[in-house]
Amino acid sequence: MPFSRHAARWIFPLGLFILSVTWGYSWVLAKQALVYAPPFAFAAERCAGGTIALFLLLKLLRKPLCLIAPLTTCAIGITQVTGFMAFQIWALVEGGPGKTAVLVFTMPIWTLLIAWPVLGERIKGTQWLAALSTLTGLVLIIEPWNMHSSLLSKVLGLTAALCWAIGTVLVKRLRSRQQVDLLSLTAWQMFAGAIPLILLAWLVPERSTDWNMSYVSILIFMAIVTTGLCWWLWITILDRVPAWEACLSVLGTPVVAILSSRLMLNEAFKLSELTGMLLIGSGLLMLSLFAWTAARRSTR
Repeated sequence: MPFSRHAARWIFPLGLFILSVTWGYSWVLAKQALVYAPPFAFAAERCAGGTIALFLLLKLLRKPLCLIAPLTTCAIGITQVTGFMAFQIWALVEGGPGKTAVLVFTMPIWTLLIAWPVLGERIKGTQWLAALSTLTGLVLIIEPWNMHSSLLSKVLGLTAALCWAIGTVLVKRLRSRQQVDLLSLTAWQMFAGAIPLILLAWLVPERSTDWNMSYVSILIFMAIVTTGLCWWLWITILDRVPAWEACLSVLGTPVVAILSSRLMLNEAFKLSELTGMLLIGSGLLMLSLFAWTAARRSTR
């Protein structure tokens, strides 16, 4: 059922809010899940559950199950699911959830660098103010001048970010060349990405998973909501706006991750973190205002 023009204006900001809050808090849940399960097994179980949920949803909604552009879809799955999930869960083992989330969300920087030559997407005019504000806030939170924490964790987090950025650009390029159902694309890329993770979990010697109610509850939420449905929401948002704008828009996620991590673990906030979060919030507000102004102009 198509949305009215008035309702459609609220879909994008509402989707971003849900995505930021859900993905942000999922970092704390993932850290808790690692108490009961080894990292690669957890990543494989999470993606396998998300895959099953997405294909069930496809069946319930009677959406097409056919695989379109198999090579590109597999490439998206390998980068955006396998690479991203494997490196980010490994980084989470080596570092805290708040800082790891921020490192992973350097993804907009890599997306900007890749999307410019590959997709021809450029930041123009006042959009640079929003980009500079959000990226400066990100730098303040990351503190690249502070190398006292685990170097391995930072490298792994940055590698996960690069994998996500490559997958993001591949999704945009596929959608510009071919008509693909977004839910079907999400399900098949999740399937393609889950298989290597299952093989990795089987090959890497790890302790066995402690299947108790706490872990099962976390796994169900992480598999269905944060992995399956949120990745569908992300690809839907990515289909509506330029890659760089979508990537900057989800920078609210590391802010939520830091807030939830600090509050639940009773950690003190740093001045640089608070300043960074304020700058990211200002940048996101500017992006929203610019989009709203552009929408009013196009309506007129």
